[in-house]
Amino acid sequence: MSIYLDHAATTPMFPAAIDQMCSFLQAHDANPSSPHAAGRRSRRAIDDARDAVAAFARCRSSEVVFTSGGTEADNLAIEGAGANGVVVVSSIEHHAVLEPALRRGARIVPVTAEGLVDLDALRAALDRDVSLVSVMGANNEVGTVQPLAAVVSLVRELAPRALVHTDAVQSLPWCVDSGSAECDLVSISAHKFGGPMGVGALIVRESASARLAPILRGGGQEGGLRAGTENVAGIVATGVAAKIWRNEQESIVERVRALRDQLESTLVGIGATPRSPRSTRVASIAPLHFPGVATEELLIALDRDGVAASAGAACVSGAQEPSHVLLAMGYLPSEVEGSIRLSLGWSTTAQEVADASEIIRGALESLRRA
Repeated sequence: MSIYLDHAATTPMFPAAIDQMCSFLQAHDANPSSPHAAGRRSRRAIDDARDAVAAFARCRSSEVVFTSGGTEADNLAIEGAGANGVVVVSSIEHHAVLEPALRRGARIVPVTAEGLVDLDALRAALDRDVSLVSVMGANNEVGTVQPLAAVVSLVRELAPRALVHTDAVQSLPWCVDSGSAECDLVSISAHKFGGPMGVGALIVRESASARLAPILRGGGQEGGLRAGTENVAGIVATGVAAKIWRNEQESIVERVRALRDQLESTLVGIGATPRSPRSTRVASIAPLHFPGVATEELLIALDRDGVAASAGAACVSGAQEPSHVLLAMGYLPSEVEGSIRLSLGWSTTAQEVADASEIIRGALESLRRA
């Protein structure tokens, strides 16, 4: 038995995206900058995928800059737009935002105990010296959907020269209206909505294009903002996934939310405590605390019994430090122990949820007896 409950780390590719990717690799993978017919076919394939991603992300095709993933998109936003002033970020950002921001001496805005950015603290951090504000659309560990509309409103009022960036890697698939439409820069990642790993995009609005400097230099690809030959087959697959998710988003979200609620309610019934309010979370994430057990021991036990889960962001899963997100929400390091993240996706079934509930129940009983 294998039950995958780590969709926030990566979700399986849609079969149609795999098929199109393989087909393109076999037949058309010419350099899209080449002038011959094969190169022009690759360029058209990228343009078609760009249109599909733009429709999904509710932006113009000309605003989509393809990258190698969400991390590069975040780095491009912070390094490329935050050079000429103060950078302001929330304390629960993904490390792809936090680390380049901290290198620039960023002002860090705290969050509430519920995992929402503290708007009063944000107000205090804003002034005319601020050049970039970055607040994620939804947190990757506890799932909280951030009040982006209020964030943008404050920035426009108090830091009028600042651009607003949002890491929408977790929010775009799950929030039909994530609030990112008002942001100047938006990061997305294909492998969160059924596309391949290794492809992402930074949406660059007209308001930001003149102030964004590339961090990869060389050729003139992606409007001069991202040098390097494009991953054509991956981009093609991303376009397919974007079309599927856009067409099925509401039904996917509704079905996954019901399954997540069922799983979470069952586990709360045996002693689990949610780490953030369900009402302010994306539909796919259940961040839970199981008192009396060690996180690592629980994850090992679940993995042994066929359930894939995580403690938080996969990119730092090997770290020994407690989750910076939970610490920012006010938990003590000792209180973080026993916390895991269960995340569902488009391929999760009701039977998997029922089976996972029983496996988790059994693992907890076994660990507590030991």
